[in-house]
Amino acid sequence: MPLLAAIAVALAALAFAVTRPERRPPEAQRALDRAVAAVDRELAADLELTAMFDQTKQAFVLENGQWAIHGAVIARELPPTHAFVADLYRRLPDAETAMERRGPAGSLRDEDRLLVEAWEGDAREAQRRLRAALIERPPSLLDRLIARSFRRPARA
Repeated sequence: MPLLAAIAVALAALAFAVTRPERRPPEAQRALDRAVAAVDRELAADLELTAMFDQTKQAFVLENGQWAIHGAVIARELPPTHAFVADLYRRLPDAETAMERRGPAGSLRDEDRLLVEAWEGDAREAQRRLRAALIERPPSLLDRLIARSFRRPARA
């Protein structure tokens, strides 16, 4: 009977080790926290500018400096979220151009209005994804092994 108990304890320890989420090193977590906070603030400022555009119909230059500084950290630590946010920043010039195109009496074409509104919605979604990704656990060893066996990225 002691052998069975020892085997059960060993299997329980192995199961815990395989399914336990890995933690980021403290330095990496602090860098990620700083990166997400900076990009989140930048997106909040851009959303405020687009809200002012909705009211005044005056075009604004949207911010993108924090993404240039912190994008690499987000890419390393949160690849799926990075892909979404990178696409958002890639479309930033299109949104700015749409704000600049005005017709008679400051009118805005429907296509341009829809483009700016779509960018705003995606910016809000990017903020939500960044915030959610910070509190999610990193994938466990088991998650990574399953993902590798099926040749797909581990969930983040």
